[in-house]
Amino acid sequence: MRVLSGIQSSGKLHIGNYFGMIKPMVDHQENSDLFAFIANYHALTSVFDAEKLREQTLNAAIDFLALGIDPQKSTFWVQSDVPEVTELTWLLSNTTGMGLLERAHSYKDKVAKGIVANLGLFSYPVLMAADILAFGSEKVPVGKDQKQHIEIARDIAIRFNTTYGETFVLPEEEIDENVATIPGLDGLKMSKSYGNTIEIFTTEQELRKKVMSIKTDTTPVDEPKPIEGNALFDLYSIFLDQKGKEELKERFITPGLKYGEVKKELADVIWEYFAPYRERRQMFENDKGQVLSILKDGAAKAKGTASQYLELARKNAGLNYWD
Repeated sequence: MRVLSGIQSSGKLHIGNYFGMIKPMVDHQENSDLFAFIANYHALTSVFDAEKLREQTLNAAIDFLALGIDPQKSTFWVQSDVPEVTELTWLLSNTTGMGLLERAHSYKDKVAKGIVANLGLFSYPVLMAADILAFGSEKVPVGKDQKQHIEIARDIAIRFNTTYGETFVLPEEEIDENVATIPGLDGLKMSKSYGNTIEIFTTEQELRKKVMSIKTDTTPVDEPKPIEGNALFDLYSIFLDQKGKEELKERFITPGLKYGEVKKELADVIWEYFAPYRERRQMFENDKGQVLSILKDGAAKAKGTASQYLELARKNAGLNYWD
């Protein structure tokens, strides 16, 4: 089964990125045909500093490799190194209805939060569809909030196939309901756009500062603490097995629990969990030539697949006028 997923190079990776996308990708390497990429075209909707984008793209690649993406078991590349995707975006745009894009929750949500609207932000789902369809993706691991984008990609593929004939594989989303939406420091979805993230590769001091700032309620110490909608409980639970979750739940509903003590525990847990990955990251940081070589080889593999789907789409749409 072919599995595809990618992440924007628009900031430091956080634990929501890891559990919602990167860890499932790493797991898929063992039994699937994994395609994984750094989405720097998408990052252009919010990053307007060229040097910053270059730096963030390379850092994201180093992060991916440190966290377990294996170029020997997957196809790993940077989005802009496979320009076939942008040509396919234009082909798909001409069979994509405006109403479909106007219903996109992500676009409306970002505009409502003050992000300046532009054509790239509005047509983001078409580029995302091209990312998926250019590689014959069957499964796309995403967070619950991205489910609509996969549905839009399916609709776009169906419309193109209906208009021009069978061309694209219809993708399906894959959502782990246990980590479908990772809460941020404020209880909302953890997102770089909202500034509520806990970064993976940061200093211990900064990590502890972030964890101690997790928003909690004002329930007195001598009363049971709520479980539902409790960001601290939800974040801690991500790092626990089923038995650990049950034990944590018991602690929360038993009077006497102090949020401050739990936050200190969680900071320790997060720091230790990512310790091996910090060591791997330093190794790749010290050998950026190796990283660039990996990305170059990955792009060549990705282009080989994308060009096949692009050429079929061009042929079916009538762009091969010489035949």
